[in-house]
Parts: sequence; C-alpha cells; structure tokens
Amino acid sequence: MSGIERHETDLLILGSGGAGLLAALHADDKDPSLKITIAVKGLLGKSGCTRMVQGGYNVALAPGDSLQRHFMDTIEGGKWLNHQELAWRLVEGAVERIIQLENRWGCFFDRNPDGKLHFKAFAGQTVDRTVHKGDLTGIEIINRLAEQVWARGIRRLEEHRALALIPARDGERLSGVVLLDVRTGEFRFIAAKAVLLATGGGPTMYLYHTPSGDKSCDGLAMALRAGLKLRDMEMVQFHPTGLIAGKDTRITGTIIEEGLRGAGGHILDGSGERFMHRYDPRNERATRDIVSRGMYDQMRAGKTGPNGGVFITMKHLDPAMVRRQFKGMVTRCADVGFDLVGGDVEVVPTAHYMMGGVVFDLGCRTSLPGLFAAGEDTGGVHGANRLGGNGVANSTVYGGIAGETMAAFVKSGGGIVAPDEAAIEAAVADALRPFSRKPGDLNDLRERLYRLMWDDVGIVRDEAGLTRGQKALDELATELGEAGLPDTTRAFNLTWADWLSLDSLILTSRAIAAAALKRDDSRGAHYRSDFPETGSLERSENTVVTLKENRIAVTTEPVAFTRVRPGQTLS
Repeated sequence: MSGIERHETDLLILGSGGAGLLAALHADDKDPSLKITIAVKGLLGKSGCTRMVQGGYNVALAPGDSLQRHFMDTIEGGKWLNHQELAWRLVEGAVERIIQLENRWGCFFDRNPDGKLHFKAFAGQTVDRTVHKGDLTGIEIINRLAEQVWARGIRRLEEHRALALIPARDGERLSGVVLLDVRTGEFRFIAAKAVLLATGGGPTMYLYHTPSGDKSCDGLAMALRAGLKLRDMEMVQFHPTGLIAGKDTRITGTIIEEGLRGAGGHILDGSGERFMHRYDPRNERATRDIVSRGMYDQMRAGKTGPNGGVFITMKHLDPAMVRRQFKGMVTRCADVGFDLVGGDVEVVPTAHYMMGGVVFDLGCRTSLPGLFAAGEDTGGVHGANRLGGNGVANSTVYGGIAGETMAAFVKSGGGIVAPDEAAIEAAVADALRPFSRKPGDLNDLRERLYRLMWDDVGIVRDEAGLTRGQKALDELATELGEAGLPDTTRAFNLTWADWLSLDSLILTSRAIAAAALKRDDSRGAHYRSDFPETGSLERSENTVVTLKENRIAVTTEPVAFTRVRPGQTLS
C-alpha cells in the first residue's frame, strides 16, 4: 500500500506503563543487541495507569506473611475464578520484582524508623503487605523506569496510537501493527519479530471512571478484531471511593485511595451514618466489590450527599497521621473544596480496572504467534476481583517476564514476516471512515454510552438491563459508524481521537455486556440481582468472548484448580 511509512524493529511494545517499560528493560538486559521500540499514545513516562497508582504494591515480605497467604487472599478475593498458576506466578514474582525495583532501578519506598519497608493495610487482605511511596507510588515507579529507558538505546514512538494488529500474509502469525502518528495524522506500519500488547485497560465507558480520558481499551478492541479470546470480560472492578465534585469537572471519578479505608476510614450515608456493617463483617475493609455494592445500594435508596454520592471520613483519626500518610489525597480533596482531615468527602463507586482480558500463558504468550500480552490487557490473574495493590504487581511482574520471553522468541528464530497487505489497507480505511461521512454529535454518543453502561451493565445487573444494554450498544455502534468528522487538518485532531476511542469503547462494552449476560450467578465484581447467589465453586467456569463477523460469541471453560480447591487452603 502506498502512502504509509514502513519500519522494522525486533520488538515492538505497545504501551509505556509498568508492563511496557519493564518488558523493554528486561528484553534489553537479555539481549542488548535487540532493536526495541516502545509506541505510546501519549508521552513516555507521562502516560498510562501505572503512573496514576496511589496505594501501593502487594508483596509477601512482612513478618508473618508468606507466598501462600498472599496467594490465598488473591484466590479468595477473586472468588475462585483466577487462573491459579498465573496467580501463583504473580505472588512469587512480586518478591523478586520489588527488590529489583529498589536495588536495580532506583525506586525508593517508605520505611519504618528501623529502616525496614513499611507495609500499609489494604482491604481484602489478611496481612498488611502493601509497599508504597506515600500515596504516589505509581509516580515513583514510572519515573525511575522511564529514566532507565531514556538512558538506553530504546527507540520511542511517542504520540503514536496503535490501530490494528496485522497478521502475516499466510495468516500463521503476527506481522506487525498499524499506528497513527497523532502529531501528523499519517499512518505507519511497524513490522516486528515480536509485539507486546501492554496498552492497559481503562474502563472509561462508565459514567464514573478513574483512568484518564485517553484510556479507551484499544488493546482489548484490537485483540478482539484479531480473533483472540478474551477471558472473564464481565469482571469490571469499581473502586469504592471515587471523588465526586459535580459533573462539570473531570476530577469527578478520580480515586480517593484504598489505604484510607485500610487506615480506619469510615463510609457514611447522606445522613452521616455508617452502613457497611450490614453488608460484611469486615465493614469498610471488605473487598472492593462488596463495598461498591453497599454504597450503590445506599445511592439507589436516595441516602446521598448533594452530588448523589455517599461520604468517606477520616475525622475520627489522628490528623497528623492523615496529613503525613495521605498528603496527596489531602491536597487533591482540598483542591475541590473538601477537608479530608477534619470533614467528610463525597465519593462514588468508580469504574477502575478490567480483570478480564486476553487469554495468555505464564510466558505472556497469546494464541497468535509473535504476539505477547501483559498487564491490564490480560485476563486470568485476578479472577472476579482484584485486590488493591495487586495491579501494579501484575503489570511489573508480567512485564518483566514478557520482555525475557520475547527476547528468547526472537533468538530462537522469530523473524520479520510479510504482512497481509489487505489487512493494512482495511485498517487505514477503517480509521479514515469518519472523514467520508456527515459530521455527527460524538459528545451525545459518549454521554449515552456512559449512562447505559452505568445503568444497565454496571455495579448491579439483571437480564432485562443487560438485554436492553446490548441493544443500545448495537445502536450506538451503528450510529458511530455513520457519524463523520470535518475533513480538516488531521494533525493533533482531537475529534478524530474521540471517534477512535468511542469505536474501541463500544466494542469492548459489547464484550462486557455479552459476558455478563452469559454468567448467570454473582461473583466478585459481577453481581446479578436476578441471580444473587454464587453458584457452585467446584464447578466454576470462566467466560470466553470472541468476535466473529462483528458478532460477539461467548462460551465457557471450567476453571482448573491446579494448586488448591474450594474449601482447601495453602496458608
């Protein structure tokens, strides 16, 4: 195809969060002769969800803790849907990775007066095991990793949006990726011996959401279009405490971190009464899914604050401790008129994390040879509910593994292969489609997507709502396909970016709704009011979503209890 730049690289990494950066560093360590390229939609070191991590990093290093206890907390929190070997690799690898982050990459985490690591309390865990840098842990990790990448000969394609995974001409493996250079509006095809999908999730299709607006589930959408299987897509985690400061500010939905509840914070209804004791004996320290549902229940009953949320308060705790331990949160709340130290802060459950994602193995391989995946683009590690602190552990543990596996793959003979030229042409034509149509109202489409996902495919679901949601999503997909854009400059075209983001979000939303309708029991983040009970744990199944001729298909596969069965424990 003419008119598209072409380049070659050994490794192409899509995303510059914890998974992408550690993959690059580990691959470079494994083989410094490799030509490594990181493509990121924004700027390296300034993009992605890892940078936004506040709370911390779970690792079994505290006195009285063990790999077995961390594993069991992860499995029980995940309601026995986790891929157990992936979960074990997470808890085992976290110990190695946290030591490496400090001693190799230069991260510095908070310590006790005796110099030992400080572990904060996080909900859903039987031991305080969350390592942190105040409440700005992600910034510490990403700053240090980005410095290491900048210091090496690792190529960066900043402000490049991945559009499509392109198979080889013979269809046997991946050839490369079509990218859009946001700065010029031109297209590039990058042929690669190995590609890492590490774009992160970002469930920004909900009315309230934590990730930045540029997160739009692009990786999951590309994987679906490439024919890959996605596991447990119904499992969308809502963080209980998203700041709510009115609908006209983007700060609404951003997190008030989980460590507040771990430190003893209380959740209050609109009249100032605690209520979590009615939902779980752990009160505010129950897992995120339980606390979110309790809050949502109060909101539906009208027991809310002025913006429709409930409240978190720390005013019964030591003010000095709150100011010291949660400095970033105190400042964030003050910026919008709330006093975290001495008052009540209005909060709402907010879409935070995708537990579902691409099916992958212990070496981060996918079913498409040449394509690897790590971080929030993948499914299976967390099951039905992710423990706070396990997210950044997931991305960094599996990012490092992916880098080493990809380097070995290339060394064993993985080479550049000729692409399917028709697939490249189709990807470019699809991205240019809106310029040939009459301009539409993208903001209206976005607002309708927010509302229908919140109301019908959100915290509480039922068959009627999910069926209604599926129909509405199909209609939105059709309307988006007919909604055009003014054919002006394509360089830094934010309206075009919105169109592409909505395209990914609507497809991913269709996968979420279809998987949620298929799972007819309640597990973790997935709650069906028409099937409120959890089915047999022994007969647990994962949902598997595929896309065929633009139709979502959902099947199920039994969970393999490779290390422990329901009713047993390793700790």
